[in-house]
Amino acid sequence: MASKVHKLTHVKVTARAMNVEYAIRDVIAYTDQLVKEGKKIYYLNIGDPPAFDFHTPLHIKQAFCKAIAEDNNHYSPSEGIPELRQAIVDKEKRVNQLNLDPGNVLITDGVSEGIQMVLATLVERGDEILFPGPTYPPYISYTKFFKGTPVSYRTIEEERWQPDVDDLRSKITKKTRAIVITNPNNPTGAVYGKKVVKQMLDLAAEHNLPVVSDEIYDQLSYANGDFASTAYLASDDIPVIGLNGFSKVYQMTGWRLGYIYFKAKDDDLSDVKHGILQECRIRLCANTPVQKAGVAALNGPQDHIKTVVEKLKQRRDYAWKRLNETEGISCTKPEGAFYIFPKIHDVGTRWKTDLDFVVGLLRQTGVLVVHGSGFDPVYGAGHFRAVYLPPIKMLEEALNALESFMKKKK
Repeated sequence: MASKVHKLTHVKVTARAMNVEYAIRDVIAYTDQLVKEGKKIYYLNIGDPPAFDFHTPLHIKQAFCKAIAEDNNHYSPSEGIPELRQAIVDKEKRVNQLNLDPGNVLITDGVSEGIQMVLATLVERGDEILFPGPTYPPYISYTKFFKGTPVSYRTIEEERWQPDVDDLRSKITKKTRAIVITNPNNPTGAVYGKKVVKQMLDLAAEHNLPVVSDEIYDQLSYANGDFASTAYLASDDIPVIGLNGFSKVYQMTGWRLGYIYFKAKDDDLSDVKHGILQECRIRLCANTPVQKAGVAALNGPQDHIKTVVEKLKQRRDYAWKRLNETEGISCTKPEGAFYIFPKIHDVGTRWKTDLDFVVGLLRQTGVLVVHGSGFDPVYGAGHFRAVYLPPIKMLEEALNALESFMKKKK
């Protein structure tokens, strides 16, 4: 007699997993049917330079292939290979005037893993993390994932999305565990002025808070030298946890390579560093051949960076001009990174939400952007984020389609 086979019909899933959001990629789901129907999609949602006409420099690719050929295919130290940690110290000295020790650098699988590790170390149930509104979504999602409360401080659209220091001050509570500064900023493209960053650092010192400084776009600035590393501006008594990586400046998005560094006096961040190192150990190590290529990226020719910035600046200028000429749209000129964050004037009337706008634009034109509320439901609402990475011909097609969409009656 055959035994009965019990079919598993339902597996309970945790609320923390089900509630994770990442607007930048979540919007891609709306393209599925359109792609099946053969509609052309203009992907302006993801900040992925190599997906367009930006290419990983040859010497970096050669270093990766050489590492594999020389059998550097083994596990490496959880904290990262020594030569890469030293190369990062040298780069931060050269680019951002920082004096770091290799022992205070940890290698991650991209900045996103670094954000996860930092917040896992800082956040317990009920703790608050202050981040700029709008912000890169993982700061919100991971804070919630670890049972914390994300709190956005205002950045002022009319002042080039500069942080509102008074608003930041008003939102510091006994539950605050860190202040996040993302500079240059994703999604607004803002470059925070040195004066305002110093004011934020003064607040951190006053309340004995660490600062988490995300500087992945540090060398992609058009702001005439106004960018300065937070850790460089911070006095020795303000602990700074720095986040950076290789994806954007070195065109290595799919390689997944980043790093965390710690700048503090005495042992102010020793427990934080130990906690993050334990996380590095439990995930074993970052990709070993990619780390070898990272050494070549930092120590090799840097000529491509100037070319990348010039190309981005041309596309920034074109996109900004066209968007401000489009009916019902206005936007501040970005000063860094490769994002633009326009305001949609008719949200609340013609469109109920910014997501409704994004979905309607996609379905009618094939232009895919990201709803601003996905970057913060308070200060991002009523906007959308787009990349200006594509060649100008492709940008022109997409922005022509957006312009026609905006001119149509309800």
